[in-house]
Amino acid sequence: MSESKVLVGVIGGSGLYHLDNLTFVETVNPETPWGFPSSLITISRLPWGTLIAFLARHGTGHTITPSTVPTRANIAALKSLGARAILAFSAVGSLREEIPPGDFCLPSQIIDRTKGIRVASFFTGNIVAHASFADPFSKKLSAWLEVKVAEALKKEGRNISLHTGKTIVCMEGPQFSTRAESVMYRQWGGDLINMSVLPEAKLAREAELGYALIATATDYDSWRPSEAGVTAADVFKTLQANASTSRFVAAYVLEELAKGIADGQNLMSILTEEEGSMKFSIMRPSQAAVDDPAGAQQLAYVLPNYFSASANQA
Repeated sequence: MSESKVLVGVIGGSGLYHLDNLTFVETVNPETPWGFPSSLITISRLPWGTLIAFLARHGTGHTITPSTVPTRANIAALKSLGARAILAFSAVGSLREEIPPGDFCLPSQIIDRTKGIRVASFFTGNIVAHASFADPFSKKLSAWLEVKVAEALKKEGRNISLHTGKTIVCMEGPQFSTRAESVMYRQWGGDLINMSVLPEAKLAREAELGYALIATATDYDSWRPSEAGVTAADVFKTLQANASTSRFVAAYVLEELAKGIADGQNLMSILTEEEGSMKFSIMRPSQAAVDDPAGAQQLAYVLPNYFSASANQA
């Protein structure tokens, strides 16, 4: 494994690590206390020397369903490589007429409609923590992305809009919504829907990693009464049509980030916004580490500032 530290972890589909501005470094497969990640992680170098780690959320060839993605292993593996923040990409359904298929979105809120099947915390033993999650996406990173994604779409030259400040519903799947559910989500204030933003965002917060989602609308879900419900064929058709734009946006954003850091801009602060956020979220950490040394040793993998690998409080 490379001794150089990764700066940003990217979670998305298989096409994103074929960007022209990246130089391949190596592939790694870290074993975490929660198992192995969804796929081999590809580490690549940007022109300014910054290392980026790419992970396919659903595995190489899309072989893992949303409910069984090893999200704890994914987040822990990226943290172990040195990532300070995670930039996630996802296809989403649109619950609003003004967000047509093909448009890009940066959501700011989440409604959880998963069903308790997915483990949503690193704290599952006798060590308890309550992470703040009022704002599920990192504010500084999302604000920076709002500018850079808009620039990328303008430079790419296609008539594609960027929508911000939206609420995304995360459903369990793997089936798509019923029409009644789709209408209900609209009434709740949902603007987008997908199956993967949770527990990803929750676990990133617990690991003190910045997290933002760049979403591409692929369909109108099932709320339009005059149209057929969404199908996988609809989703993949739009994804294929928008593949070049998605790659362009990803490449531009990562390049601007690396260039800004190399030029001395204060961009590290947007990646490290969540660092220290768990300090007062862990209940009785010193005593808990004594009561549950195995749990403390696991947690040291993602929170070394609070726990040590020897299960003693750092």
